[in-house]
Amino acid sequence: MRKFLTKLTGLAALASLSVPAFAQEAAEAAAAVPNPGNNAWMMTATILVLLMILPGLALFYGGLTRTKNMLATMTQIGAAACLAMLIWVTYGYGLAFGPEGNAFISWGKFFLAGVDSSSTAATFSDEVISEYVFISFQMTFAAITLALVLGSVVERMKFSAIMVFGIVWLTIVYFPIAHMVWAGGGLLFEMGALDFAGGTVVHINAGVSALVAALILGNRKGYPKEPMAPHSLTLTMVGTGLLWVGWFGFNAGSELEADGTAGLAMINTFVATASGALFWMVAERLSGHKGSALGFCSGVIAGLVAVTPAAGNSGPFGAIVLGAVASLICYYSVSFLKPRLGYDDSLDAFGIHGVGGMVGAIGTGIVYQPMFGGPGDGSTAMGAQVITQIIGVLVTIGWAGIGTAIAMFVAKLVTGLRVTEEVEREGLDLGEHGERAYNY
Repeated sequence: MRKFLTKLTGLAALASLSVPAFAQEAAEAAAAVPNPGNNAWMMTATILVLLMILPGLALFYGGLTRTKNMLATMTQIGAAACLAMLIWVTYGYGLAFGPEGNAFISWGKFFLAGVDSSSTAATFSDEVISEYVFISFQMTFAAITLALVLGSVVERMKFSAIMVFGIVWLTIVYFPIAHMVWAGGGLLFEMGALDFAGGTVVHINAGVSALVAALILGNRKGYPKEPMAPHSLTLTMVGTGLLWVGWFGFNAGSELEADGTAGLAMINTFVATASGALFWMVAERLSGHKGSALGFCSGVIAGLVAVTPAAGNSGPFGAIVLGAVASLICYYSVSFLKPRLGYDDSLDAFGIHGVGGMVGAIGTGIVYQPMFGGPGDGSTAMGAQVITQIIGVLVTIGWAGIGTAIAMFVAKLVTGLRVTEEVEREGLDLGEHGERAYNY
């Protein structure tokens, strides 16, 4: 009996020694399981970003075109988004977030190799989310960025050319920039550039690419002498509302968790946008015009664009100032700079997304500071952070500009870029798709 008790005591002692190790392993295993609440939020955020594309951006851009190009514009946006989704799961995710890589690009996980329902992706804390959810979320960013570029080339670019351009542009422009800014080991990520939800990756990238594409493609027939007013500001207003709603997935979702920082991104997306909308209308009034519905819509987008890189990197009052400043500068860019230079950025993709993205990205280095109510800890001086932000902006401008020129050149070789003059006069709805938006 004594021998049995001695053995039992020894086993108990051994068990007590192994408990901490077992508990640690169990804790690690538990930490690797996605939090259902975070997963549910990220799935919701992903669907909200899809709402931004279809129907949001499609209606916003479609309403701004002439009646004869309404369906063509919406079809281009939808098809470009679908193209981006298929390329993303084929090799785009691997090029942007693959397990191997350097400062400019990554590789691995092509065709989502090695990913299954138990795979996880890291967040910014010790939490994880399902990797399929992360892949889907980032997939919608690639889709909307390509769709945004098309705002500068509507009403004159072949549908086939857009598809070829999209394949090349995603491969050599979007995926590398996404890797450089958002992936560990990426050039701008390691430099400490702040881009919470896509000021550089989405808006500067799309805006600069839009400008380069428009310059290469040339102006629409009759521009700027013939009137080319939006055919339905009602639809544009509806699209604006859907974009604003969807943008909460864009901005708050980029925290990858349903936490306080996501809440900060949410309130900033409210107030910066409200500021941008009203200040654009103030700028119209100060310029001798009436505050317009188009101005309201443009200001909403300018505010949203500016706050995107700062969504989780600013306090609410910093976001208000950022939205106001960006709106005023974008108004000047669209109303004065574009007419003076004479380029035909049809729907002001550069004037709002490109310019607003630059203001937001650089301004993030300022509003991030705790002295302005930002969440930064003050460890990086404001001047140093602003310089880093400027470097990020310049790298994005250069990469997007050169890559877009290459993509347009390839599309021109393969399909030609422009529709015929006859199709352009008739409208791309009939000429490219054999349909009318409205049958009276």
